[in-house]
Amino acid sequence: MAFDFLVPVEDKVLAHCELLTPQALGKNIYMHTQKKGLPVLANASVAIVGVKESRNAYEKKIEKLDVSAIRMQLHKLMMGNWSTNIIDMGDIEEGETVEDTYFVVKEIIAGLLEENIIPIIIGATQDITYPVYRAFDGLYDMINIVSVDSRFDFGIEDELISSHSYMSKIITEKPNNLFNFSNIGYQSYFNAQEELDLMDRLFFDAYRLGEVSKDIKLAEPVLRNAHMVSLDARAIRSAEIGYSNSFSPNGFDGKEICAIARYAGLSERVRAFGIYEMENSNQSCQLMAQIIWYFIEGLNFSVVELPTAENKDYTRYTVPTESEQLVFFKSHLSERWWVEVPSVLTSHTKLHKATLLPCTEKDYLDACDQNIPDRWYKAYRKGFN
Repeated sequence: MAFDFLVPVEDKVLAHCELLTPQALGKNIYMHTQKKGLPVLANASVAIVGVKESRNAYEKKIEKLDVSAIRMQLHKLMMGNWSTNIIDMGDIEEGETVEDTYFVVKEIIAGLLEENIIPIIIGATQDITYPVYRAFDGLYDMINIVSVDSRFDFGIEDELISSHSYMSKIITEKPNNLFNFSNIGYQSYFNAQEELDLMDRLFFDAYRLGEVSKDIKLAEPVLRNAHMVSLDARAIRSAEIGYSNSFSPNGFDGKEICAIARYAGLSERVRAFGIYEMENSNQSCQLMAQIIWYFIEGLNFSVVELPTAENKDYTRYTVPTESEQLVFFKSHLSERWWVEVPSVLTSHTKLHKATLLPCTEKDYLDACDQNIPDRWYKAYRKGFN
């Protein structure tokens, strides 16, 4: 079984936990230890998994990722008012080949998904997103991926998979289970015009760093629709990490990236959350731990909402435009918004049906001004191609 390849949490982490107060996270996480073995999966809702594979890094890593340092920073944080049961499965070491590591990651994540456990992957490099995506094979017909990244990571034609090209493999390899890909925080000078053109041709969504930083709430409906989230730490500005040479002076600040992580947790669809490309500095480990904390915080306040015209918990708004009649819903509970996309053709059922697309109040106001929301247009076009 793939779980046999998991390496227990290091003894120094366990010793560190002994010194913590009862309210600390480290006292409330069931860990994979040498003495007790793997934690019981029953009743667990979140599982932490470290992945130390880095051989496909675009920029070669000088040292191995210190997952234990991130764990110790996470364990020091206090529990929220949570009902989440957290387990730590330990680490996946490098296999004989990178493909061996990918296989183990895929099988372990698939095993957790089958148990309805949300994995939090702490990975050395972002190409680990690829085997996490493949873990959904046979479990979900189509999924939506959201990447928080300064780059689209399409790479160049015929390039071997790396942390800068994993998305090319995802969109070209069969079986293709990807329905939508969204990027949050891209920076134009890191992306070739051909990549921007490809995003448009495939009706994928992309949001520039500047527009998201100006209004962080723009990220919420994008993440609300995500089945898996891949967060590249290089989307964070270098000052927040500790002025590493691998990071850009521009990027999200600490508060913004933690807000994004919380939005990811609030999504009722999210089934996997990964953070990658972090540094081993103390400041980086602290921020990564806080990102994980905010994701778990979001999970605990996630509410499943299914707007319908008959449900009095939602207000239905009909907006006639020149080409279409748009139907919006607003929740009285969370004040979140959805827009109905008519007759979306889902490739796995071949049935025409309306679907609800998360959106913002601004999308509704734009529609009232006869401006079709871009996210609605892309979803509509994708459904008919």
